[in-house]
Amino acid sequence: MSRYLFVVPPLVGHINPLVGVGAALAERGHQVAWAGLPEAVHRLAGRDALVFPSPASWADGPERPADIRGPEALRFLWERFLVPLADAMAEGVRDAVEVFRPDVVVADQQAAAGGLVAERLGVRWATSATTSAEFADVLASMPKVAAWNETLLQELRGRIGAPDGTADPRFSPHLVLAFTTEELAGPPARGGDRIRWVGPSLTARPSPAGFPWEWLDQERATVLVTLGTANTDVGQRFLTECARALRARSDRMQAVIVDPEGVLGAGSAHLDQDKDLLSVPVVPQLALLRQVDAVVCHAGHNTVCESLWHGVPLVVAPIRDDQPVIAAQVADAGAGVRVRFGRATEARIGAAIDAVLYTPGYRAAARTIASAFRSAGGAAAAAAHLERLARQDATDTQDPEENAV
Repeated sequence: MSRYLFVVPPLVGHINPLVGVGAALAERGHQVAWAGLPEAVHRLAGRDALVFPSPASWADGPERPADIRGPEALRFLWERFLVPLADAMAEGVRDAVEVFRPDVVVADQQAAAGGLVAERLGVRWATSATTSAEFADVLASMPKVAAWNETLLQELRGRIGAPDGTADPRFSPHLVLAFTTEELAGPPARGGDRIRWVGPSLTARPSPAGFPWEWLDQERATVLVTLGTANTDVGQRFLTECARALRARSDRMQAVIVDPEGVLGAGSAHLDQDKDLLSVPVVPQLALLRQVDAVVCHAGHNTVCESLWHGVPLVVAPIRDDQPVIAAQVADAGAGVRVRFGRATEARIGAAIDAVLYTPGYRAAARTIASAFRSAGGAAAAAAHLERLARQDATDTQDPEENAV
């Protein structure tokens, strides 16, 4: 039996993949604990999950300007979210390692405290890459931004990592679990032979009650429109244009639009629940994807991979963060059409939906990726890689107590 500590940020899309991995390890007789925000982990991993508070509390993060893009968005992400989160998590991660004494720490790429503290305490660690954007090395063409980013990491190492450490908390020197495959992500520019392509880790999750399954019309194509859980502040215009495009095609398709804030006027007979368009605050996404023919989304990694797992082609409209990279991967793989979020009109969205629904190549590419995803092994494959890492000769690691902070 081995012990595994999962270090995660308070982000649904970064916790969900490891829930399945943790379940697979537990089934094999291992012990699993978490370092993260307790309410976030318990909501997804179950009330019985052993969670070391790290941080003990955390707001949703600083309010991000809706129009921030490009390098400024990256600066905001690192300076206002990732680095402060790492500083806030460090003490809790250190306590978790010293109390739980894991054989392996599994650190999400956006929970930098995991890798840095593990290196400082001499514990073997693996990276959980819940998005493939870091493999693309998007800063290679922006050397000044890359240098700034490395300076931030060096300063963070100095505060919470080993004094002589060299770890990049986004890439373990031992193992990087990539919850995708090269059929979507393409050849990696970073990570090299440490990467293990395990595909999506999809497990049963709590589903909202009351979804009107009987509303679905089997005689027409069904299109799902969603901007994920973190983009409701910028979605009104885009969702409105999607609704117009889909209503104009109601003779041959119907739409389910995820509208958490009710920007489409949810509750009215016109936009809430008629025979052409269903606007709801939340959907049972995994179950619904079995019945939809196309997805329009923000190119969030989880939504993209869950759609492609089901062989569903996409229209992707990236907004920020890693989404432009993921959108480019979808387009390059031939599994979808990319539109510009800020300039997407009814006509452009409608044409993109028509393309992915009625041009066979998009669905064929989506099904090719689906086959690769399923062959990669998912949570079970990730668990097997972690078992191998735990069994490796640990003579190059130190006793955590020898280097305790």
